[in-house]
Amino acid sequence: MPPATPSTARAINDRLALRLLQERGPLSVTELKELTGLARPTVADLVQRLQDGGLIEIAGASEVKRRGPNAKLYGLVADRAYLAALDVREQSVHVVVADLVGAERARAELPVARSVPAGEAVQQAVALVERAAREAGAEQLHSIAVGAPGLIDPATGDLRNISGLDWHRELLAALERRLGAAVTVENETNLAAVAEHRLGAARGRDSFVFFWLGEGTGGAVFLGGRLLRGFSGGAGEIAFLPVPGSSGLPSARDCAGGFHELVGAAGLRELAAAHGLDATRPVEDVLREADPDGQFLAEYAERIAIGAAAATAILDPGCVVLGGELGRAGGPPLAARVADRLATLSPLRTEVRAADFGGTGVLRGALLAAREAAQEALFPPVG
Repeated sequence: MPPATPSTARAINDRLALRLLQERGPLSVTELKELTGLARPTVADLVQRLQDGGLIEIAGASEVKRRGPNAKLYGLVADRAYLAALDVREQSVHVVVADLVGAERARAELPVARSVPAGEAVQQAVALVERAAREAGAEQLHSIAVGAPGLIDPATGDLRNISGLDWHRELLAALERRLGAAVTVENETNLAAVAEHRLGAARGRDSFVFFWLGEGTGGAVFLGGRLLRGFSGGAGEIAFLPVPGSSGLPSARDCAGGFHELVGAAGLRELAAAHGLDATRPVEDVLREADPDGQFLAEYAERIAIGAAAATAILDPGCVVLGGELGRAGGPPLAARVADRLATLSPLRTEVRAADFGGTGVLRGALLAAREAAQEALFPPVG
C-alpha cells in the first residue's frame, strides 16, 4: 500500500478528532493530543481547520486548575445537522429528532390502525416527522434512519416485507421526497441489537445473540464484532424457529408453531392465565412483578432457553441478550433463570443478560445509524 499523502493524513486525523469529540464531548487541545497521539502543532492545525469548516466550536473552558487562563474546550457544532430516528411498527410510528451530538430535541408517536389505507398511513407518518422537526427547531433534516420489520437485502439494501406491513416501503420514498433528507432503513431488531452493542448490555462483547421478546419476536446475531446478515438478510429470524412445545410447525408466511408462539406476548398472556395471574393487565407488568422463584417465571425461562440452546449450538456466541419489552421487563431475574436452564441444555458456556433498553432500543439504534450517515457526509472524506 502506498504511503498516505499529506491531504489523506490530514483527513484521517480530522476524522479521528471529530469522532473523539462525538464520543467524549468537549475536549481541550491537550486532551486531543493525548487521545490521538499526534504532535501538538498537528492538533492545533486540525482544530483550526475544523473550526474554519464550521464543524467544531469553543464549548467552554477546562476546570482543571493550572497557571494562567483555563484551556479552551472544543466541541461539535450540534446544530450543524439535525437527524431523525423512526421506529415503524404494524400499528404505530415513533420518532425522535436529535442534533449532530445526539442530544434529543423532540419526540413524538402516532398510532396507526390496521384499517387505515396505506397512502393515508404514509401521509400521517411523514406529517409526524415534520411536526417533530419543527418542534426541534430544525429547518432541515440531514439524515433519517428507519427501523422497520422485514429483511434488508445485503446486496442492495432494499427492504423486503415479511410482516404484512404494506406501507413502510412507501414511507421511505415519501420521507426522501417530502423532507429532502438522506433516508436509510434497517431491520428494527438489528437496530436494537446495535444499540445494546454500542451503548447497552452487550457493550464490550464481540459476539452475542440478541432476542427481541414482545408482541413480535425477532433476533440478531453479532459475531466477531460484526452484525451477521446472512444470505438473504434473515440471520436471526428466530420467530420461525421450529421448537418443541408449540402447536405445530411454522410456515413461510406464518410463525405460528414457531418460537414466537412460545415466547411472544400472546403466548405469555396464555401462560399467565394458566398460572392464575391477571392476563388482562399489561403483560410487561405481570412479568416485572412475577415471583423470581415462582413457577410462572421458571416456565417462561424454560421456553426462552429452548431457543437459546438452538442458537448456542449453532453459533456458540458466549452471550445471549434478552431485549424487547418482555426481555427488559423480566430483567436480571428472568435472565438468571434462562441462564440456569440453558446450562443444563448445552455444554457451551453462555452468559445471559437482560437488555438495557427494552422497547426503546430500536430508536436508539436508529439514532446511531442516522448520526453515522451524517458523519459520513459531513466529516472530511478520506482518500
